[in-house]
Amino acid sequence: MNNKIRKTNLIIVAVLLLIGSFLQAAYAADLIKTDGSSTVYPITEAVSEEFQAQDRKTKVTVGISGTGGGFKKFCRGETDLSNASRPIKAEEIKLCSENGIEFIEIAVAYDGLAIMVNQKNNWASKITVEELKKIWEPAAQGKIMRWNQIRQGWPNKEIHLFGPGVDSGTFDYFTEAIVGKAQASRGDFTASEDDNVLVQGIITDPFALGYFGLAYYEENKDRLKLVALDAGNGPIMPSSQTVEDATYYLARPIFIYVSQKSLKKPEVVRFVQFYLNEGPALASEVGYIPLPKSIQGLVSKRFNKRVTGSVYKGEGAAGKSFGSLLQESGK
Repeated sequence: MNNKIRKTNLIIVAVLLLIGSFLQAAYAADLIKTDGSSTVYPITEAVSEEFQAQDRKTKVTVGISGTGGGFKKFCRGETDLSNASRPIKAEEIKLCSENGIEFIEIAVAYDGLAIMVNQKNNWASKITVEELKKIWEPAAQGKIMRWNQIRQGWPNKEIHLFGPGVDSGTFDYFTEAIVGKAQASRGDFTASEDDNVLVQGIITDPFALGYFGLAYYEENKDRLKLVALDAGNGPIMPSSQTVEDATYYLARPIFIYVSQKSLKKPEVVRFVQFYLNEGPALASEVGYIPLPKSIQGLVSKRFNKRVTGSVYKGEGAAGKSFGSLLQESGK
């Protein structure tokens, strides 16, 4: 009996030592924290998975609190990288400065904002910028409530709107580009920081209209209907070509922002270098448009030289060429 007890105790000790070694290894693992845009999430998540498969000592966490929510954490020094579907704002730059956070702005891909309706919608195959403004501007709240108020001949049915929440960079970009002022929007719509919630809302509602990143349409194109957008030169569908050449009105770059302090950690440098090298191919795999090689080269050069700040200088991206701003920066 004593031998059995002794063997049992030895087994318990061995198991505890094994568990302890696992916990020690997990505790010793390098940790990289990222948060922010749900639009940029699929790229950063794909890059993180590939990176961790090669660098097993490093763990990368990827949160989704929206671009604005991500910047709040980033500018308080709580994260190493911030995913953003719009450039950093002046007030966010100020918050970072107050907390001693310098940052490097890295564009990772191009994206287009897709205008979506339910597949049963057989009337709205195209829409103008002016009509979108009529729907989404603050003055429309409680007044523009039916499809036939937008265009004569469309059904006398209540329109149900779906869009990103106020912490989303997509919300900021859309309101700036369509309404003319960031954050200027009616409030009576279904809002979510999670684009998958918007997808499900439009899929299940025949009278829905909404907007979100093109990549989420690509993932659900068998269940959604894309609407062409007319900004004055005829209706244009978002695609790899029209987004890259900016003929589609709602084309934009998307970003990661890297804390200069975090670059003191070798694992963060390795991760960003991996992102720059592998990101273009992975961006394409998850439905985004890789930057042209000339632009990729300039972005990598800025990172390698550790050039801090934003080429947008706290202003919005609507109507501006990222490539031109990058070249004009001369760095």
